[in-house]
Amino acid sequence: MPPKAKYTREEIIDKAFEMTRKNGIDSVVARELGKELGTSSSPIFTAFKNMEELQQEVRKVAMREFESYVHDAVNYTPAFKYVGMKMIEFAVKEPKLFQLLYMREHDGSQTYAMLIEELGDTVEVCIELMQKEYVLSRPEAELLFRQVWLHTFGICVLVAGRVCHISQEEISEMLSVEFQATLMLIKSKTFKTVPVNDVKNKS
Repeated sequence: MPPKAKYTREEIIDKAFEMTRKNGIDSVVARELGKELGTSSSPIFTAFKNMEELQQEVRKVAMREFESYVHDAVNYTPAFKYVGMKMIEFAVKEPKLFQLLYMREHDGSQTYAMLIEELGDTVEVCIELMQKEYVLSRPEAELLFRQVWLHTFGICVLVAGRVCHISQEEISEMLSVEFQATLMLIKSKTFKTVPVNDVKNKS
């Protein structure tokens, strides 16, 4: 019969989440987590198969924290800009959690589509709102989402990585410019991919 856990899974996850929030997911190692709990690492491996399983649970808690920032987007206009502003706010206030969710390294098999899936239900809400508010087809709304989200993500990386400070006014302007420019391009029906040519070797 396996030993009774001294701490519940929830208590261990909560403590690991606190450590991640403060110092990043790399700080969540068995020995240090045991110290934070006031015990050895044994209770951790009684409740979890391994540290990877625990880290996956911490990611789920971090995602719920992110979703709490954007859950009321439908109450704001324009809703998509609100989501962008709140995503950047999350990166500013919770840089370690943003890094855990969106800046961790992968083995090279992670695609853009897989990354978008990790955003959860927020993506579908935004695309549906874009279709309705701006009279766009599904592919057009997806293109608009992709371009503006990539722009927003870049700002998030800058602020979460403490590369530079960007004011709320600057962020608002940046998001508006990118959104309106992309929307105008889509509406004009003139978008085309422009290849990069080697002028020097052109015959």
